[in-house]
Amino acid sequence: MIPKEILKQVRQIQIKSNRLVNDIFAGEYHSAFKGRGIEFSGVREYQVGDEIRSIDWNVTARTGFPFVKYYIEERELTVMLMVDVSSSGKFGSIDKLKREITAELCSALAFSAINNKDKIGLILFSDRIEKFIPPQKGKTHALRIIRELLFYKPERDETNLKIALEYLNMILKRKSVAFLVSDFLCENLFEKELALTNKRHDLIAIKIVDPREIEIPDVGFIQLEDAETGEIVFIDSGFSSLRENYKDMNSGETEKISKLFKSLKIDLVEIQTDKPYINSLLNFFRARGKRL
Repeated sequence: MIPKEILKQVRQIQIKSNRLVNDIFAGEYHSAFKGRGIEFSGVREYQVGDEIRSIDWNVTARTGFPFVKYYIEERELTVMLMVDVSSSGKFGSIDKLKREITAELCSALAFSAINNKDKIGLILFSDRIEKFIPPQKGKTHALRIIRELLFYKPERDETNLKIALEYLNMILKRKSVAFLVSDFLCENLFEKELALTNKRHDLIAIKIVDPREIEIPDVGFIQLEDAETGEIVFIDSGFSSLRENYKDMNSGETEKISKLFKSLKIDLVEIQTDKPYINSLLNFFRARGKRL
């Protein structure tokens, strides 16, 4: 029996996600993600302007009139959400934790897929595979995914992208649209595994960033803790040189990640917890739709 407070939170996110999908994402998701290809649908009589190469010569010879083949898009997609649930997701300096923002934007993606009659699945990972929900269709299935995103309690603290990428390639033999959602606060991004996964699937990286992971304010002595390793350090944020070094270090890491994904031809979407994630997703959908 699911507690009422959990059902209430799931319902709230469902309502918000449906509003976003219906009012804002309508058509954008469909344009951004094409089907697996086209399949033969039938033949019809030739009309002025039809491509000559599409003529079905067998039917034309049999009937005495020119007929052309026509095709429809094989629309159904499999969409996988690969979500980093390591302990760094518990951080948040604004209104919500990174994990809560992750749950909301993944819910919007899930309902976008469901509304387009695509299958949606979920992989939760830390430095191991925490949970796998096979791709299915339907609103009930999407609600289950939302519940797991909100309330699953991971068994491990650290991050290992390689584990998630290899698991996806093992369980899904057909091409999928795979969203890799993480803050990418890990020592190794596993370039080889990223490249292989992007070759087999349509891989999109979504980076969740809190503003305090970019720079720190002048607030005197503060305690910093690495959520994944437990390491604690004390710093005096009153030193401008320290703040600048911190900002430069994080800017360098951001640029490094951006260059890596660009070199691998993997789309990277940055979601900042102090800004509406809907804008970043919508801009990504529109830019991608124009490219296809």
